[in-house]
Amino acid sequence: MAGIRVLVVDDSVVIRRVLCEALATDPAIEAVVSAADGSIALSKIPLVNPDLITLDVEMPGMSGIETLAAIRKTYPKLPVIMFSTLTERGASITLEALSLGASDYLAKPQNTGSLEQTRERIRLELIPKVKGLCRKNEEGKLPPAIRPEPRKAANVKRSAAAERVDVVAIGTSTGGPNALSVVLPALVAETPVPIVVVQHMPPLFTRLLAERLDKLSSIAIREGAEGDVLQPGHAWIAPGDFHMKLAREGKAVRLTMSQEAPQNSCRPAVDVLFESVAQVYGANALAVVLTGMGSDGVRGAQRIKEAGGQVIAQDEATSVVWGMPGQVAAAGLAEGVFPLQEIAGEIDRRANRNRLLADRKASGILPEEKGSSRTERSSSSVEPISKQQR
Repeated sequence: MAGIRVLVVDDSVVIRRVLCEALATDPAIEAVVSAADGSIALSKIPLVNPDLITLDVEMPGMSGIETLAAIRKTYPKLPVIMFSTLTERGASITLEALSLGASDYLAKPQNTGSLEQTRERIRLELIPKVKGLCRKNEEGKLPPAIRPEPRKAANVKRSAAAERVDVVAIGTSTGGPNALSVVLPALVAETPVPIVVVQHMPPLFTRLLAERLDKLSSIAIREGAEGDVLQPGHAWIAPGDFHMKLAREGKAVRLTMSQEAPQNSCRPAVDVLFESVAQVYGANALAVVLTGMGSDGVRGAQRIKEAGGQVIAQDEATSVVWGMPGQVAAAGLAEGVFPLQEIAGEIDRRANRNRLLADRKASGILPEEKGSSRTERSSSSVEPISKQQR
């Protein structure tokens, strides 16, 4: 990969200096140029020809949102990382920016104690995002003929009982908010299973993301909380800075939260959720791995596969970064790799096998399962609760 050129846009002199110094420590970054506001940044883009822009969310004059909109008109593929504060307003604006085409975001470090600590945190968190997005941008310029074709679902043989899906677990990171805004609103209100989601995000962001997605969707979507009972037709997003797990209590399955050590440098972590899903639901789990940087989710997807469950992944062409889904696919864990627009249909098709199997049993085509424990444990045996009934 050629040397990366970054344009840093921020109205704070101190933040510009810290960002530039942190980025300049990496040998893969060839040049770092700064701009004090959106107007100056727009004038510098054709001169600097940056590979990526970091853009402050809140700036006087031309705001970060206005600057992003102007960038997207002329440079629709240029990666932009929003730099935001961990405040309600900062999180809300960041989510709006992501919906308008920002590639990713980074929360400004708070209470680090020194500029050196701030610089180090930015270096550790920002540089991997810069490299990942610039690598994706370079790959996007390759001729379509040499890009891998999406692989459809493998013909995996399962027993009738193992075909049933009782829960859907989704893991995602970079590009995830937009991916979720495509997948979750496309699901019908009568989705017969609960959905649990890990999106790598800090506190505040996850709550606002859940609220935004809830307004767009027929299913009910909320931020997960300790003790929540899973119900069909509902989705829960893991709260920022907490791992989210599932635990069975009698016939009910509840959410549990913990602040155990991060895994894959993440809290919440996809692996933590997926591993608990495998323990609780076994062969009747469907894991979905969407766009994201890194390898979080690979180990958890392996646990679900070992338990007899199903795993699908988003394809490279529609992923902002094909790290998480790409690693799951490369490990041979994904039964199918699908464009983002087809993921909801796959979830519907697999989850609605529940109803098909029930109809076939009622008609005598399939024998009843031996014992009643599996039937009693199936969360899909509970009727979906509509948003109006919440």
